[in-house]
Amino acid sequence: MFDTDSPVPYHFQIRDLLKQEIADGAYQEKVPSERELMERFAVSRTTIREAINHLVNDGILEKIHGKGTFIKRNKQVHEWLHAIHSLTDTVKGMGMKPGSKLLFSGVVDPPELVASYMKKDRLHLIKRLRTADGEPIAIESHYYDPKLGAALEKYDLHNITIYDVLENDLNVTMHEAEQAITCKPLQNDDANQLALAAGVNGLFVDRLIKDPSGQPIEYYTSVVKPEMYVFRLKMTRQGR
Repeated sequence: MFDTDSPVPYHFQIRDLLKQEIADGAYQEKVPSERELMERFAVSRTTIREAINHLVNDGILEKIHGKGTFIKRNKQVHEWLHAIHSLTDTVKGMGMKPGSKLLFSGVVDPPELVASYMKKDRLHLIKRLRTADGEPIAIESHYYDPKLGAALEKYDLHNITIYDVLENDLNVTMHEAEQAITCKPLQNDDANQLALAAGVNGLFVDRLIKDPSGQPIEYYTSVVKPEMYVFRLKMTRQGR
């Protein structure tokens, strides 16, 4: 809701409102014109353009000269690397509908690297195919201590946002994460799930999440469809 008394700048409020309306399907092809938005929110053209430009830069909208501002279809998912996000929140932030399909849940012997980081030889693996607007974009694997995995398994793993359940229901505090992104050929099964040709390269994400005491909570791996995903970060110039 647009709040004229809020300390949040108008263009940020309008950006977020339009993003939510796009995600909810309020507009099929294009958003209202600048004039219509100016009248709706009673703000200047400059404010509306700032809000729209944010959504264009985020890959949610695209401007077509002489025709208007359109919802960008088959757009990429942009993930900023400055904080720990769930893929669900990242996809929603792009104005797209997130989805999940549970591929596996159970206790396994993890890869040696995962076992060394998690300090356990047996871990609970939750593996899911993730989609954005129905299109497959990633295969996520979450490794947990078996007790925590058993607690998560009581929920609907097709639909839950795992990080929300961890924090809000299971009182797990995710304090910091170390993440690496690499590129290598996909295995045939993963390529098939992502609707890609066998042998093509994909993006591989490895992430270790720790609690405030430095103990591991989760080892996360993800195989990402490269043309659908962009990792972004903002940097500043360090002192010489």
